[in-house]
Amino acid sequence: MLQNLSFAIRRFARPLLVVASAGLATLSSAQDLRPIHVGVILSLTGPSAALGIPGNQALPLWGDKVGGQPLKLTVINDASDSTQATTAARRLIEENSVDVIIGPSYTPNSMAILPLLPEHKIAAISLAGGGAIVEPMDATRKWSYKLSPTETVATRLVFDHMKKSSSKTLGVVALSNAYGDGYLRVIGKLADEYGIKVVTTERWGAADQAVMAQALKVIASQPDAVFIVGPGTPAALPHVTLVQRGYKGTIYQTQGAASPDFLRVGGRDVEGALMAVAPILVAEQLPADNPIRAVATDFVTRFEGKYGPGSRSVFGASAWDAMLLLQVAVPVALKTAKPGTPEFRSALRDALEATKDAVGTAAVYTMSPTDHNGVDARSQVLARIEGGQWKLVR
Repeated sequence: MLQNLSFAIRRFARPLLVVASAGLATLSSAQDLRPIHVGVILSLTGPSAALGIPGNQALPLWGDKVGGQPLKLTVINDASDSTQATTAARRLIEENSVDVIIGPSYTPNSMAILPLLPEHKIAAISLAGGGAIVEPMDATRKWSYKLSPTETVATRLVFDHMKKSSSKTLGVVALSNAYGDGYLRVIGKLADEYGIKVVTTERWGAADQAVMAQALKVIASQPDAVFIVGPGTPAALPHVTLVQRGYKGTIYQTQGAASPDFLRVGGRDVEGALMAVAPILVAEQLPADNPIRAVATDFVTRFEGKYGPGSRSVFGASAWDAMLLLQVAVPVALKTAKPGTPEFRSALRDALEATKDAVGTAAVYTMSPTDHNGVDARSQVLARIEGGQWKLVR
């Protein structure tokens, strides 16, 4: 992993050609083939590195072309910092003249770069989870897209399971950032609809080394279940603390925590946890008629073939899906403009918005002028951690 990380950090200093499956060439001759320059912003160090590193690992799987054009990548590590993410976006736009941005991988960082998108009229496909990246749709978010489902899809899946399990009270422990804020808004909105009473809400910071006070307050409120809202390995801290202090109820986590590193850090204390996750995590366990299964298992074969069994990640899969969307959108944009021009950036934004029924590893994407997430309930399944593995809850 350190070797991969070093490679990623070195390469943002100079553009690099990487690989992908060929699409349909739309220009008349080889001399007309101009590279599609994709800027990528990932958290490769810092608290959200567990989100960014798998995305970086997916990049070599992309291929050397997109939509029939040569593909050129410039990758920048934002170090899990929103200020550095903004600096990275400016550099990609103003110095590298990229045609589109993929990333950042962390919700606060994706929110930080939003104002730059309409200013420079360039689209960004975020790999982060927060619904605020694309909601509410306005002039700023017109240029922003995201792949992970919004908080509503995941929360409904959790609440449906609670209802079936006759769980009526809930404790919430949410990270103190935009990701936690988004889930708290949705939990508060949907709780009454499902007849669920939120008996306590606790917050913690990504840099916190202990959450004992929050855990004790949750346990004292005696909820039937606890919903932990946090991305990456930091989400393991309140989970482990609750279990070690004797909490016996059901613990739910969000997709943001679904990584091999979370399993490693949490160990046996996270056994039995339930997560609303992308189908990629349990690809082989999906029903045969699930349209996502074939694309998801193909990605798993490629990713685990390169990085080893069990290395699959929803965050690597999101980066793969971002390229799948570009494979669809780039040929459309090329009909009206050439790469490297403002007209092409605008045409690519329009083409992404027109995406219909694009099957990815995590969802079937159908965008519209009012929906730049474009996923439905098929984008989440419920998985249980058993024996350090993800098991589909049927």
